Amino acid sequence: LLHEFLYPLVQGYDSVALKADIELGGTDQKFNLLVGRDLQKSYGQSQQCILTVPLLEGLDGVNKMSKSFDNYIAIEDSPKEMFGKTMRISDQLMIRYYELLTNLSISELKHVRDVVEKGTENPRNLKVKLAKFLVERFHNKTAADEAEQEFNNVFANKGLPSDIPNFKVEAQEGVLVCKLMVDAGVAPSNSEARRLIQGRAVEIDGEKIEDANLKIDLKPGSEFVLKAGKKKFVRIQV
Repeated sequence: LLHEFLYPLVQGYDSVALKADIELGGTDQKFNLLVGRDLQKSYGQSQQCILTVPLLEGLDGVNKMSKSFDNYIAIEDSPKEMFGKTMRISDQLMIRYYELLTNLSISELKHVRDVVEKGTENPRNLKVKLAKFLVERFHNKTAADEAEQEFNNVFANKGLPSDIPNFKVEAQEGVLVCKLMVDAGVAPSNSEARRLIQGRAVEIDGEKIEDANLKIDLKPGSEFVLKAGKKKFVRIQV
């Protein structure tokens, strides 16, 4: 395609316009950076040095971390989100994150690798340290400690998040749980709500819902917590 041909030339001309001495880029940009050197030579300029750095794989461990692939940890993520996303990565990928995102020494990185590959201790402990390091780096230590406590409460101790949103509804009888899930924003559609229920991923006050056609009565003054999947909670207030 034409744009695939033009892109390296246009990017390379940036080096000519800037009269760059050195250009930094990911390893996937090596060809484009070298084109910049060739163009500089053609324009009678000194050729820039190039410095490439490894690409950080995203949460899937396959593609590079990118918003386009929806496999990223955003620096503006809340402490809770940042901590939770880090805890989702595989043990093997954790080695890579330690190598590229921390300032551990070679011997400390070897310890991380030994933990994962030889099972010298529970890898989860190191993953928690990594998650706290990242949260502290982009937020602060207090936020990192609170994010760890929140994660343990919700996922390890099966507790409830501290910041469950409230959803107020009018009293009524015979309300489909599926419809309530969509109205409350924990499911995007009735079909997805049904799928979650059939997958035993929906709870009301800790009790699993298994009937996708279940109807409940919303009595005045009542209140309960609706959970969908592992991370979506809402407090229904009538």
